[in-house]
Amino acid sequence: MSTIIQKLREYLDKAEAEQIRQLDQLVAATGLPVYKDPKTGALLWVDVRELRLRFQLSVNRIAKFVEGLSQERLYYTVCKRCGAKYFPPQADCPRCKSSDVEWREVSREGELITWTVINVKPASFAHNKDYVVGIVKMPEGFNITAWVDADPATLRPGAKMRLVVGRRPGENYITYWFRPAP
Repeated sequence: MSTIIQKLREYLDKAEAEQIRQLDQLVAATGLPVYKDPKTGALLWVDVRELRLRFQLSVNRIAKFVEGLSQERLYYTVCKRCGAKYFPPQADCPRCKSSDVEWREVSREGELITWTVINVKPASFAHNKDYVVGIVKMPEGFNITAWVDADPATLRPGAKMRLVVGRRPGENYITYWFRPAP
C-alpha cells in the first residue's frame, strides 16, 4: 500500500520524465533548450539542470498549532500587548513585535465570503481532481482560506460553513477544510 507521499512522487516522476523526454527532443532538434510558448509566442528557456526541493521548517514556536491539528482542533494567536489576532498563528506579533501571545481555539463556524474552483493545479496538487478553495470569515475577525468540500454550484456568499479538522479523504494527512453547515 503506497502513501500519498509515494503516490505524489510517482506522479511527479512520471510527469517529469515526459518533460525531460520533450526537452531531449528539443535540444536534439534545435541545439538549444529554448521553445516558443504556444499561447504568447514568448521564447522560453528550459533549464536542463534539475532542482528538487523538500522543505524542513521549524514549527517549535507554533507547536500548539501542530498539537491542535493532531487533536482535531485549530488554534490562532492573540497578541497580549496590542490585541491583534492571527491565523495562521504567529509566535511574534508583526504589528507591535511582541512575543507575548495567547493561544485560542478557532470557532467551528464561519461565513463564506468567496470561492473558486481550482482547475489548473500546482504540481504538488496535480494528482487531485478539480477542487474548491474558499475564504471564510470567522467570528473572531479573521479570514481562513481553505478547501471547501461542496459542489460549487450550491455555494453562495454569506453561506454558513463548518470548519473540519481531520485526515483529508484520499490523502490521509491531517489538515483543515470547510463544508456547508447543516
